[in-house]
Formats: sequence, structure tokens, C-alpha cells
Amino acid sequence: MRSQVGTPYVTQLNPPKHALAELSTEANVALLSAAADLVLVVNGEGIVEEVSSKADVLPVKGGVDGWIGKSWQDTVASESRPKVVKLLNAGTDTRATWRQVNVLADDGTYIPISFCAVVVGPKGRMIALGRDLRAQSEIQQQLVNAQQTMERDYLRLRHLESRYRILFDLTSEGVLVVDGKSQKIIEANPAAAEAFGDTVRRMVGKQMIDCIDSDSRSVIGKLLDTVRGGGKSDQAVAKIRNHPVTVSVSVMHEEGGEVLLVRVRHEQAMRTDNSSATQAEMVTRVIEQAPDAFVVTDTDGDVLAVNRAFTEMVEMNRADQVVGESLDRWLGRAGVDLNVLLANLRQRSSVRLFATTIRNENGRQIPVEISAVAVTQQGSGGALGFTIRDVGRRGGGETRNAMPHSVEQLTELVGRVPLREIVGETTDLIEKLCIEAALILTQDNRATASEILGLSRQSLYVKLRQHGIGNLGGDDK
Repeated sequence: MRSQVGTPYVTQLNPPKHALAELSTEANVALLSAAADLVLVVNGEGIVEEVSSKADVLPVKGGVDGWIGKSWQDTVASESRPKVVKLLNAGTDTRATWRQVNVLADDGTYIPISFCAVVVGPKGRMIALGRDLRAQSEIQQQLVNAQQTMERDYLRLRHLESRYRILFDLTSEGVLVVDGKSQKIIEANPAAAEAFGDTVRRMVGKQMIDCIDSDSRSVIGKLLDTVRGGGKSDQAVAKIRNHPVTVSVSVMHEEGGEVLLVRVRHEQAMRTDNSSATQAEMVTRVIEQAPDAFVVTDTDGDVLAVNRAFTEMVEMNRADQVVGESLDRWLGRAGVDLNVLLANLRQRSSVRLFATTIRNENGRQIPVEISAVAVTQQGSGGALGFTIRDVGRRGGGETRNAMPHSVEQLTELVGRVPLREIVGETTDLIEKLCIEAALILTQDNRATASEILGLSRQSLYVKLRQHGIGNLGGDDK
């Protein structure tokens, strides 16, 4: 029999003197070195006298041989020193009490070592056996990392399921999840329950066929079998509560088997959606083929889309060469016109007949009028739409620089025409008004009118022709 020492898991050889009597000192050293990764001989004062370790096992800072002559407490991390004190105070207790301490490594990290100390000689001499726990620590860390990864994946899947559940419940299209083998309804969203005139709770567990009108059951039954057998999506028209619906079926493979995703949509809703899509397509085609240039930008003036007329106006080959560029690249007064347009759009949401020029890629300037509108959309920054009309081909009465007839018309030119042009047009307006006033005072006597104005008769005639005043075909007075 062997007597137990300390715990049920630590036993003592019986009789130990007979079993170990013939072991030499070298055999004891070899036995200790084989039993532990690190062996320390510590005197009664806690000073390390001898060290034995396996080669390249413990890359401690300064090497384990540097521990000789030092206090055992000074070789470990500060938080591990109380554990070393408990090991030194073990006295003559022969129970194997293991305590984990941390030792500083060469790379600045700590090496975990499990020590137990046994008193083996006079004056409290002890032998401390150490086991390298790096492999176990690494396995534990891998286990912790794997557990954290699983928790993150589980949380991500929960969020993903929550999002899809919200989408499933809020979609306006009726959706059913049907077991492929039994064809029983597994899940149904509120839109499907409304289409079938039932509740979600009562629909779950029912046969899909039982929810269809009797005269359409054979069609839907064949549809379900065809999709399940072929694996390709398909659809058919059936009746539910005597209303025509389109039933679309797709197959999905899961671990438990196949499930069918069934979508139910009223024919009227499909026609409405198709009509809306057709109208949107028609509007797009109209804008694309319009003779006036049309540009859509973001709120900063960067081009998002253009029609064919604009690409021709700026002499670019393709629309994608324009998209992404700033509209300011082609406006006549770089850095001025676009800022004026954007400021007006922010204040009034629309601009009408803004006069400027467009510079094409060859440097030619085209006189244009720009009307713009700002469109806002919830959740985004909105967009700006610009209609650009070439006014260079208009007749003389419609030219861009037609003379204004009042002060109000002059003030409207601010921001649309450079100041130098406004001053010139103001001078022409005042000159015309003064000549007309002189002719009225002199009852159209041009000789007297020239004297009043301080002009020669020849200069007056030139200005009359310039401003289109009077009939120069008659006799002079």
C-alpha cells in the first residue's frame, strides 16, 4: 500500500527508502531535471544557489544563470513576489503546492512558470521545481479568442437576423416561407396574412395549397413541385379570395432540408409598378433627347448626370467624361457664376434665366441662359438641376445684351452681368433718355436739340441711329 500525502492525487512511494535507496547524486539531478523545466536550489534565506534548466526553454531576461546569488523574490515580477514568499514559508510541509509566478522575458513580456518548493536539507534549504506554462497559456488564450470570436459572430448574426426580421415584417409584398417536403407554412409576414385574409399565427402550420382558391390549387401545386424538383425560380397566376395574384417561388437549401420562398403579389400592384417604371423611363428619355442642355449636380456643383445636348455644347464625346467634374469648369466666369447660382439656390430654391456663357473644350464661349432648381431628399444632401439654353442664335430683339428700359431692369443684371457691362448699359440708357427728352422739348427740332445737348448735329444723328430714335428719312429742321 501507498500512503497518501496532502491531496488524494499526490501519493508517496512505500517504502521510499527501499525504492530510492540506491539512487546516486547524478541520478537524483537527472531525475529532477527531467521532472521540471527549471530547478532552483534555494537556501534558508531565500537566495538562489544553483539553477538547472532545459536548453533554450526559458528565454528569461539576462539568462537563468544570472539568478545565482540573487534573492528568489527579485527574479520574478512584483505581483508574483507574495507567492514566492508563501513558497519559502512552506517549512517542512511535504505537500506539493504549486503556485504560478511570472518571470520577465527577453522581449519584455512575462513567462508564466508554476513552482512548487520542497525542503530537502538543513537550515531550510529547498528545491524549487518549475514548469513552463507558456503552452497552456497560449492554449487558454486561443480558447478565449475563439470564445470571443464566437460571441461576436453570434451577436452579428443576431443583428443580421433582427434586420431581416424587420424587413420581412415591413415589406409590402406578401412573403411565405414554406417547408419544401411537407409544403407547410413555416413563416408568414403581415402583408401575406392580409392577402390571404388571415392572421400570421393561424397561417403558420397550414398547408400552402389550402390557402389558395380551389380552382387554382392544381396550378400552385404543380408550381411548387416544379421549383423544388428543378431548383429554378418560377411564377404562376392564381386566385386568392377570388382576386388574381402572381405567386413567385424560389428554393433555398438549408441544413435541415429545402425551404421554399413564396412571394404573393396582386396583379393590380404589378401593373401600377410597371406603369410607374414606364413613366420614369419616358421622363428620362425626354430629358436625354431635349434640345436644351440639362445637368444634375450635387449641392457643391459636382456633375452627377448630363443629357446629350450638354455634352454636345461643351464638345465632349461621352457623358462619363463630364460626370464627376465641377460645373464651374465650363461656366464663363470661373469661380463666380457657380457661386452666385449656388447662393441663390440655397436662398430661393430656384433661379430663372441667369445669363452667362459656357466655355466648350475648344475655348469658344456660347451665350446661355440658365434656369436651376434645388431638390431636397430626406436622408441625403439633395441635388441641383440646371437647364441651359443657347441664346446665341436669337434675333436682335432677343439678344442677351438688349438694353434695359428701367432702373429695376438694371438692378436685375447684378450677379448676372459684369459691372463693366452694367455701367456701359447704364450710360447708354441715360444717353437715350436725354436725347428723347431734348427732342420732346424742341418738338423734334434736331438742330435745336443738338445745341441743348451740346452736340454737333452730325454726332446727334449718329446717336439717333445707334439708339433707333426718330425717323431719319425726313428733312432736317
